[in-house]
Amino acid sequence: MSAKNQISRLILLFINAKPYLLMIGLQFGMAGNYIFGKDILNHGMSRFVFIVYRNAMAVIALAPFAFFLERKSRPKMTLPIFLQIMVLGFLEPVFNQSFTYLGMKYTSASFTSAIMNAVPSITFLLAVIFRLERLKCKEIRSQAKVIGTLVTFGGALLMAIYKGPGFNIFHSGTQNQNGTHESSHNHQTAGALYILMGCVALSSFYILQSITVKRYPAELSLATLICLAGGAQATAVALVAERHSHAWAIGWDYRLYAPLYTGIVSSGIAYYVQGLVMQMRGPVFATAFNPLCMIIVACLGSFFLGENLYLGSMIGAVIIALGLYTVVWGKAKDYSESDTKLPSSTIEGETKSMPITAIDDPKIDIIAVNLENQPPSKDKLEEPNKLEKESELYVAITV
Repeated sequence: MSAKNQISRLILLFINAKPYLLMIGLQFGMAGNYIFGKDILNHGMSRFVFIVYRNAMAVIALAPFAFFLERKSRPKMTLPIFLQIMVLGFLEPVFNQSFTYLGMKYTSASFTSAIMNAVPSITFLLAVIFRLERLKCKEIRSQAKVIGTLVTFGGALLMAIYKGPGFNIFHSGTQNQNGTHESSHNHQTAGALYILMGCVALSSFYILQSITVKRYPAELSLATLICLAGGAQATAVALVAERHSHAWAIGWDYRLYAPLYTGIVSSGIAYYVQGLVMQMRGPVFATAFNPLCMIIVACLGSFFLGENLYLGSMIGAVIIALGLYTVVWGKAKDYSESDTKLPSSTIEGETKSMPITAIDDPKIDIIAVNLENQPPSKDKLEEPNKLEKESELYVAITV
């Protein structure tokens, strides 16, 4: 019995740590997106064509898994879900990627990853506005999430404004890669503006994705459809922006491995992991790990692209890390409370629905409650359409 208890505890520990491990691993994979993206921009490849190839690679990589693994569990496609997928395809593959790569062209990979840390703050604000995130100012966990997001945004802003003395930890002396250092000074304001526009689109994508994945709970299929919709829309934009055939040329070099990596990891796997984590912990938890990617990009950019590290970046990294763990602490308190309280309650035959930040846990059982024997309320008598739903899902925590 002791061995079985230990195995059960290990399984439960892994389940509880699963969203953390997924998001940390995702940040390492997303760091390569900035490095490869800056590399192809330095080589002069069109960002519009790159986005098309990136999403095409993602569709090719994900489609077989989505077709076979979710063949029986894939829900039926409806018009509202289709429209949401089309909007998702525009927000991230088209709008966010276009403006992010445009801002990166004027700055650097490290600068871009630093500004992208505004995404958790924007996402938290949008989640509160659309009532997807509960905010009670008197509760410590809500205060922690608010303070953490503000601190994270402040650290990213410090990195963008203050540079200080620069150095390269992997190369001796001050080095510039294809004018990266000069562009960060000459076009820093314009680049930051473009990247912030991409941040707003990405935050909106996170919010809408957290809603869509509830209505279409087939993560692989949803990720494939988003990449397909985004690739089709990006193709239309690229055909207008790049009419020369040489811009579409591809070979056995950066024009192949950059779209291949970013398509499979940054678009395909990222969409799947984000959707999976959002289903467990909500959109704010998923974006709270983004500052970690900035630290990884700073190291990789210094090694591969010769980008300098600045004192402002180091100070901002420490501030961002503090904000990161403050937000995660607040989300952890939400998670622990859901284990001790019923996430929904039945009052006079009516069931309150769970918030979008609710989690899927093996200790939660879905119990069908027949409402036929419940006394009908006046509201239900006035709404005959609701009588067709004879049962509701009641969520109870087993002890």
